[in-house]
Amino acid sequence: MVKSGISWIYGVIYDRAGYNHRMFEFNITAKNNRARTGKFSTPHGDLITPVFAPVGTQATVKTLTPEHLKDINASLVLSNTYHLYLRPGDELVRDMGGLHKFMQWHRPMLTDSGGFQVFSLAQTRKIDEDGVTFKSHIDGSTHRFTPEKSIQIQENLGADIIMAFDECADPNDHKYIQKAMERTHRWAERSLQARTRQDQALFGIVQGGVDPTLRAESAKFIAALDTPGIAIGGLSVGETKQEMHDTLDVVTPLLPENKPRYLMGVGTPEDLINGVLRGVDIFDCVLPTRLARHHSAFAPEGRLNLMNASFARDERPIDTTCDCYACQTFTRAYIRHLIMAKELLAGTLVSIHNLRALIRLMEQIRGFIAEGSFESRIPDLLGQWDNNAKRKQQTKGN
Repeated sequence: MVKSGISWIYGVIYDRAGYNHRMFEFNITAKNNRARTGKFSTPHGDLITPVFAPVGTQATVKTLTPEHLKDINASLVLSNTYHLYLRPGDELVRDMGGLHKFMQWHRPMLTDSGGFQVFSLAQTRKIDEDGVTFKSHIDGSTHRFTPEKSIQIQENLGADIIMAFDECADPNDHKYIQKAMERTHRWAERSLQARTRQDQALFGIVQGGVDPTLRAESAKFIAALDTPGIAIGGLSVGETKQEMHDTLDVVTPLLPENKPRYLMGVGTPEDLINGVLRGVDIFDCVLPTRLARHHSAFAPEGRLNLMNASFARDERPIDTTCDCYACQTFTRAYIRHLIMAKELLAGTLVSIHNLRALIRLMEQIRGFIAEGSFESRIPDLLGQWDNNAKRKQQTKGN
């Protein structure tokens, strides 16, 4: 029996792409204009959105254990197809039981397609209609990714959410953007054809640079593929903040309401607030842990450089309002000591705090959406977080 492109087989609902709708169901529980909160079901648990995902590029969130991630209430972790393909190899991960078992993270996982990393290797890769040939950043060996190869790797890795292979073009290269977008659309169709696992949600990716006409065209094309969710790629790659906001204003109204929207690689506190405001549900970014490894911490008064001598006798935690282990246990003075002594624990503690800060922000936003007050609170939220876009003036040059 078929009705409006939906099939009923033995009481289970499948869409025309062959997905079990109950497995990847997305239910919106509250809305404030375009901002929404909801629940996205996956084989390894439900994601309560909007959600921020820590990045575990090489099957680990740097300096943290899975227990640390559970303690800060992380619900989704992203790993990288390109890196895991090169080392230790996707077939090895498959033979070890898949990513969840390999890294002992039993909550939802997402893998990207490898496209962004491959296309960032501008000097060592060659693009053609079929795929991309590139050289490994590890040993210089030559490899080739196609949409089919990317899907095969991601199926071996076994994440709950996987990405179609796409081409991420320079947003300022207006001549090339259309060509890359059209290739992305063809590769999305090939990615869907290559998929063999029904227990992974394959997201199509919207491209088109910062050109509103191309972005609208791409949003409509990808939406028509009827994937369980839709990613928005090609942002936070060199465009201005206003261009990012304008692009989201074009794209999200054209995407289906009943599918989660994932803004790839975006993760400053201000970006999260502005993204949720424009209807985004899922975010990821390396920023919190990268900042932590460079001794920078999110704080109400602005981003702190904890190497600064002013913290040598500071008995306060990083953030007096934060409930993370680092803030509940240690002083700024102690963490600065660890940094100056080059102790690895410093990176762990600041990573715990920075990730918890963003996860706590998302929890707060979900609560505001649920009570209908999110839009009215945006000026206060942005005022609280805008100083974390950069270090405090006093620490510049350190």
